[in-house]
Amino acid sequence: MSDLTLFEGNALANSDLFKSLQSTTNNLLGGSGGGMRRISIRGRRFREIVGSEQISVSKSDSMNIVIINAAKISRTYYDAVYDPDKPATPHCWSADTQTPSPDVPEDQRMAARCMDCPMNVKGSGQGESRACRYSQRVAVALENSLDKIYQLQLPATSVFGDGRDGKMPMQAYARFLNAHNTPPIAVVTEMYFDEDSDGPKLFFKPLRPLSEEELKEAAVLLDDPDTARVLTMSVAKPKEDAGARAALEKPAPAAKPKEAKKEVKAEEPTEEPTKVAKKSDSGSKDADPDLNAIVDAWDDD
Repeated sequence: MSDLTLFEGNALANSDLFKSLQSTTNNLLGGSGGGMRRISIRGRRFREIVGSEQISVSKSDSMNIVIINAAKISRTYYDAVYDPDKPATPHCWSADTQTPSPDVPEDQRMAARCMDCPMNVKGSGQGESRACRYSQRVAVALENSLDKIYQLQLPATSVFGDGRDGKMPMQAYARFLNAHNTPPIAVVTEMYFDEDSDGPKLFFKPLRPLSEEELKEAAVLLDDPDTARVLTMSVAKPKEDAGARAALEKPAPAAKPKEAKKEVKAEEPTEEPTKVAKKSDSGSKDADPDLNAIVDAWDDD
C-alpha cells in the first residue's frame, strides 16, 4: 500500500473521534505539534506564535476567540530592565500569589511569603507600581479554528478593574457572563485593545453563542494535554553561553613544581694572599672570564 492510498479516503479522518485521538501525535512531537501555540499582545498587536517562531501579525485591533479555561492568577518579579531584544527569565515567581513556586531557586526567593515580599510594596516598581506583577494565563481557541489551543497571557491591567461603558477587563467580563448563567466556553468572545492605554491592555465582550456542534468541538479541548500545558506556569532556564561553559570546564593549568631552594653556604674567611711579583710576559694579557661559560654553569646547577 502506497502512502497516498494509506491516508486518502479515510472516512474517519474528519470525525470527532479521530480528532480526539490526535493528542497522542502531539505528545510524540513534544506537545502542540512541535511547539506551544500562543497569542502575544506585544506592541498592541495580536501575534500568533508557535514555539519561538512568529507565524503572523494581525492588522486588526480585535480578535474573536473562545475561552476554554484559565489558570489561577500568578506573580512574577524581574530584577532586570525589560529589553524586547533580550528576553530574560524572572528572578522570582509564584503560581498562586501566596508563596514562591517550588522550582524557584532558594537564593532567588525574595521572601517566604508573597505578602512579606519587599517587591510587593507600592513604589517598588516604576512610579507607584509594585515590582512583582500579577498576570493570568488563559487557554483560548480561535473562532474559526476550534481544534487548536493557544496560550494568552494577560497583564494585570487586562485582568482587574470594573467594567465601564461596556469595556470589561477579564474579571468584570467573567462576572457579566456569570450573571447570565453562561460559561465563557459557550460564547464567542471579542477581545480588543484599549485605545486610551499606552500599553497592551485588553477588554472583552460577547459576540454570539456557539452552535451545538461548535460547543462539542470546544469541549474536547478541556481534556486536551495542550490545554493543561498552556495553563501550567513554567519558567525556562536561560541558555548557557557555550564560551562561558567551555571556560568553566577547561581544566586549570598544572602548577609548576617549585624549585628547591639552593642552600647558600656562608663563605669562610680566608687570609688575603700575599702578592708575589712576577715578571710579565710581554706577549700575553690577563684573559677575561668567559661569561657564556658562567651562565651555562648556572643552568647546569
